[in-house]
Amino acid sequence: MLDQEIDIRTRDGVMNTFVTHPEERGPHPVVLFFMDAPGKREELHDMARRIGTAGCYVMLPNLYYRSVREFDATDDLAGRAGEVRRLIATLDFGKIANDTTALLGHAAGDRHAAATAVGIVGYCMSGPFAYAMAGTFPERVAAAASIHGVRLHGEGSPQALAGNVRGELYFACAELDEFVPAGMVDDLEQHLSALDVHARVERYPGVHHGFVFPTRAGAYDKAACERHYERLFDLFGRNLQR
Repeated sequence: MLDQEIDIRTRDGVMNTFVTHPEERGPHPVVLFFMDAPGKREELHDMARRIGTAGCYVMLPNLYYRSVREFDATDDLAGRAGEVRRLIATLDFGKIANDTTALLGHAAGDRHAAATAVGIVGYCMSGPFAYAMAGTFPERVAAAASIHGVRLHGEGSPQALAGNVRGELYFACAELDEFVPAGMVDDLEQHLSALDVHARVERYPGVHHGFVFPTRAGAYDKAACERHYERLFDLFGRNLQR
């Protein structure tokens, strides 16, 4: 795998971004990896590398770049909850759309990237960002996944954009997610079904919010984590082309 840290100019500043992709057999289809609330960090870099080994050009931006260049709250997430909430409040679908435009613009100029049809994956706070971008860029986003994402339906969710989606959507929902009531998952599934969107909502039994993160004590579940990688590789493998 080839890794690099780059700065990408956006409408609002400079977005520091981790990029990883296989060394050979490129160009590779682009996958945007949207971080969870604790911030861009080495744990996520490792996850991006793993997705990259499936033959993808993975871009992991610091979505908080408008406020901070480096941020990692994993060591004291409870103690820094207020700080995390303030950073989350600086983001909205419009800003993420501008960032997505900048990311895809950079990929279009990189010979290692095949940016015609792209994939997106978002975790936790960014689950709805992946969903929203599929509806914002329907001609570009061939596949998008939300992994224990929040705000998937109802106020503040991307539900109004769902009808625009042309690609395939996947939602991995933790059964014991304190941030996502079971009723929200039911409503999401019904909404997508009524719109005839190509989507799968999968409930992961017995696991908690954050089950994919090895450093998340009390939440990480190895079997569920591996299942989510299997689903992602299948999703991107079927929908993204070189």
